[in-house]
Amino acid sequence: MSFGDQGTPYGAVDPYTQWVVEQERIRRRRRTRRAVAAGTGVVLVAAIAAGAVLFAGGDGGGEATAPPSSAAASVTASLPSDAPSALPSLLSRPVIRPEQAFPAKSVRLGDGSRYERVDLATTTDCSEGMSPELAALIQQGQGCKRLTAALFTDAERRSQVTVTVLSFRTVQDASKVFAMASMDPVTYQVVSLDPPPEAGLPTVPPGSAGVFRRLMTVRSVVFANGQWGDGTETDEAAITEETEDLLQYADDNVVAYEDPSTV
Repeated sequence: MSFGDQGTPYGAVDPYTQWVVEQERIRRRRRTRRAVAAGTGVVLVAAIAAGAVLFAGGDGGGEATAPPSSAAASVTASLPSDAPSALPSLLSRPVIRPEQAFPAKSVRLGDGSRYERVDLATTTDCSEGMSPELAALIQQGQGCKRLTAALFTDAERRSQVTVTVLSFRTVQDASKVFAMASMDPVTYQVVSLDPPPEAGLPTVPPGSAGVFRRLMTVRSVVFANGQWGDGTETDEAAITEETEDLLQYADDNVVAYEDPSTV
């Protein structure tokens, strides 16, 4: 699988003002919902790190423009041409659990790089961890069955990369979400986790630049949001590599569960 995002100027915050405003709107909305739902067993209780993303379209390196409003978007999706022949039986299995998507607290990748998982959150109320526009898009179909998010930091504890797995009842819904998030990641976004107090990591300052990536599996869409914890806008290549490597790590775990015949 390849990554669909190419780089626009790292730290070019102005084109992403809409994203920052949207993140703050989600923060306020989630605070209200958590207050109402206190004591009701909501599992996902992570806040978000508001900031700009490294938003990209095609292969060009020019400035991106803020995407048009698409809150009322209605899209359809058909089965991918390379859908597994055993798809019906694969979809009858339970969706991937948190411990299967993110099995280890300490992760060592093939290149020797090491990461620590400092937070893990999961919920069946997927709207808790995404923008209202993405939630509305999902409601057009048969719905999301589970959202699981994990927050990772590197060995130097500089980076904060949130990897999120959204699992769906149908392949069509997963395809629809992947397509819309690829076209407009500013509007159709999942939220980043703030580090818990016991992690000893700072909360990323609002307005900080970062990278935003995604991949699709059989029935899930895996997102990765990466930023430097201190909000620095340097070392674009390094934070991009960490984000993409952790995305691929989680994607490999999800694919191995959802379609074991590919392993």
